[in-house]
Amino acid sequence: MYAQLTYFDRPRGPEQLAAEDFANEERIKPAALAVPGNIRTYVLRRDDGSEVVVSIAETEQALIDTQKAIMSTTLLPGEDPALLPGADRVEIYPVHQVFEHGEALS
Repeated sequence: MYAQLTYFDRPRGPEQLAAEDFANEERIKPAALAVPGNIRTYVLRRDDGSEVVVSIAETEQALIDTQKAIMSTTLLPGEDPALLPGADRVEIYPVHQVFEHGEALS
């Protein structure tokens, strides 16, 4: 397994967060779900709107293919690119161990 961490470091206001949430549900999530090998995604958001998105996939290639699928989408009617500046950085890591309730799974 591999994990991708996508960082949005800067604080974001309600208008930006609403735009991002719409884009995620209507455009990004469908593109990501169409790529085989994705396992799970977690969005970790602070009160100031900064966040880290943790995506887990079977292979590194699945994460790369998902990035390409998302980047190839076009904005939907009403989406304002000024409200969707994109991530500050993206990192991919191999997953060596998974813990659940204190037990190592792999």
